[in-house]
Amino acid sequence: MPHGATLEYLLVGEGGPTTAFAHGLAGGIADTRPLGSGVAGRKVFFQFRGHGRSDWPAGEITYADLAADLRAVCDEFDATRALGLSLGAGALCRVLSQTPDRFERLVFFLPAVLDVPRVEPGRARLDRLLAALASGDPDRVASAVSVEVPGPLRETVAARAYLRQRAADLLRHGLSGEVAGLTGQVPVPDVTALARVTVPALVIGAAGDDLHPATVAERLAAALPRATLHVYDRPGVLWTARADLRARLVRFLSE
Repeated sequence: MPHGATLEYLLVGEGGPTTAFAHGLAGGIADTRPLGSGVAGRKVFFQFRGHGRSDWPAGEITYADLAADLRAVCDEFDATRALGLSLGAGALCRVLSQTPDRFERLVFFLPAVLDVPRVEPGRARLDRLLAALASGDPDRVASAVSVEVPGPLRETVAARAYLRQRAADLLRHGLSGEVAGLTGQVPVPDVTALARVTVPALVIGAAGDDLHPATVAERLAAALPRATLHVYDRPGVLWTARADLRARLVRFLSE
């Protein structure tokens, strides 16, 4: 793609509209695919630079870079709808602050930061993961990503299988250490720039999620003129409320 980085992507589905799915920090295509289940039309999943088999830049990665990645994917496949998860939600905000009319429908799932930097606890978690990857120890990597699963569920068969696969994927495809700098950055300098976004938006947060504070979702929804906010009553939504989440996404993105 002619924007300075070669990105890994996966295109599935037929017909319109096309929805782009942007993953979170240290995530990838496998993390966003469940969010597209049942959504009508074409779906394009991709990896930001510094992640997996997308390009790993030699220098700092910024939200401007991530926004360029997201925009390039959307332009390449004529995506008119977008879903951003955590870091991906921030990149989507950055695109919208520059071109508020780029999309017809938007989803922000577990936004982590807007215009106020939050170094912790994200940096500590990422440092632990990068150290685990450097060790090459699958068990250590699985332990580092185990925070993605609610505590009471971590010893279930499904959770153990997920963590083994997640660790294997990270060890196989890797993660650039340059992503660490993103934890001290903000997607938008001024959240009021999002007031120009007049298309329907769905903002989803979760109470008790230290990495994705519900207050960020609330502020984002307040900044978007046509946003609908839903906050789940506990974290780990993909584990504890997957059916409800899927129904909300399908209903919103299929309209």
